Amino acid sequence: MRSRSFLQLLAKEFRELLASRAFWLMLLFVGLLVGHGFITAVGLYAEMSGTGGGPAALPQGLNSLDGVIVPTWGAYDLAATLLFPFVAIRTISSEKESGALKLLLQLPGTLITKLTAKGVVLLLAWLIAWIPGAVAIVLWRSYGGHVYAPETLNLLLGHGLRGLLSGGLGIAAAALTDGAASAAIVTLAFTVGTWALDFVAAGRGGLVQQLASYTPTAALRSFEQGLLRLNAVAVIALLSCAGFGLAAVWLNTGRTIRSRLLRTLLLLVVAAGLVWAGASLRKTWDVSENRRNSFSLQDEATLRRIDQPLKITIFLSPEDPRLTDFEQNVLRRLRRVLGKLEVEYAASSRTGLFETGDDHYGEIWYELGGQRVVERSTIEEVVLDQIYQLAKLDPPQRPNADESFGGFPLAAQPKHAATIFYIVWPLVVIVTWWVSRR
Repeated sequence: MRSRSFLQLLAKEFRELLASRAFWLMLLFVGLLVGHGFITAVGLYAEMSGTGGGPAALPQGLNSLDGVIVPTWGAYDLAATLLFPFVAIRTISSEKESGALKLLLQLPGTLITKLTAKGVVLLLAWLIAWIPGAVAIVLWRSYGGHVYAPETLNLLLGHGLRGLLSGGLGIAAAALTDGAASAAIVTLAFTVGTWALDFVAAGRGGLVQQLASYTPTAALRSFEQGLLRLNAVAVIALLSCAGFGLAAVWLNTGRTIRSRLLRTLLLLVVAAGLVWAGASLRKTWDVSENRRNSFSLQDEATLRRIDQPLKITIFLSPEDPRLTDFEQNVLRRLRRVLGKLEVEYAASSRTGLFETGDDHYGEIWYELGGQRVVERSTIEEVVLDQIYQLAKLDPPQRPNADESFGGFPLAAQPKHAATIFYIVWPLVVIVTWWVSRR
């Protein structure tokens, strides 16, 4: 890849990227979306921090990641879903429609090398689109806002993987279909399918919930919460590579349809095996500043002494707020500590409206070592004490409340943000596009 021919391929793909109207439109809209998200987030953060000198509302819950950075960079989730795939699709569909693909295949180098060049340029395009987001972080720092580097870099990693997956999906869809319109339908169908999987898997447990945890939205959510999951990184990277591999199979027009189908089947089998292996990786890192994904160090040390399987049966519907609290404050942390944890969702409806006749609704059963205890509370300390009781362990000495995360309230106004994102950025994009055309 360090050869002169590969550099020439990169230069060719970059020139075609600059000639793509989809790329420039994406840059224009991303800047506007980031600006709107940033201005709104800073205003809401200031209100919660006590605008006008008033006291802050729940200051321990005010942190830059949730209050400003995640809402601002939410524009990139939207861009990766609805904008960036079309940039990726154009890199293949335009060459197929114009006949340039046949000339490209005749150039020196393998098809994998040429697709790698396209992938590198697409990644560069995605990083260029990050400029408004980086400007927003710089502006927030200039206002005096606090930015914790580990969780911010973790969020950027999540958005980088999100863009890589969208690029792989777009490349694969363009290779499988005859035109850009058909490829766009395929990518949108995939996106809608992941949304449907997220909806169906809510509060279901089992294999469906495990599959839903690797959808783009669910995987990105863990990065937004300051949790780095090795299995999510591995699965998304493997799926992205599989997309480029699928494109390599179907862009090789010298092979018969039967040969390409067999190679596709082989690729899917190998990719499924690698994805399964990647999904089995359990290593996680809590990089959040307030340790939101972890119990106290004392509780984690005690929980690691439990070597028997723990089964939790939950009689709460997916739309019950108690289930949300339990999953966020207890289950997510237990999964990081306990190696043998089984969770079963026993409610039969989504809302709980038709569970009133069930005497068990609202209960949570804990089974360990042949013993079972029933509890209705979803409070972290109560749940842990029940688990310790089953495991015949003494509860540890927990830290005092005054040692908890204090938050970073800041009643700042988004100065110059509207000018930068709504005037300066569009002008920069338009002028750069005009210069590149000349």
